[in-house]
Amino acid sequence: MAMVSERLRRRIERDFPERGSASSVIELVGSIGDSERVQAAVVVWGAGNLDRVRDAVELAERDWRDVLVRADLADGDWASRLDVELGPS
Repeated sequence: MAMVSERLRRRIERDFPERGSASSVIELVGSIGDSERVQAAVVVWGAGNLDRVRDAVELAERDWRDVLVRADLADGDWASRLDVELGPS
């Protein structure tokens, strides 16, 4: 199974509660690398919508910085924003 942080896994399970959908999202998110920040940006932008997650994964594969901008995780306060979105690490 793809590697995502425990707090990101919890967020995915909350955003995608339908049977099997969380594991699908984890696989998609894990496919873009091991940066929690980029992975979280995909999930945050996805907002519980699998089509948006797929779109964000495609964007991250082209240029991961663009997905950070979409999810409001590109600025210097990204670590605190990540804590807001996922809970403290």
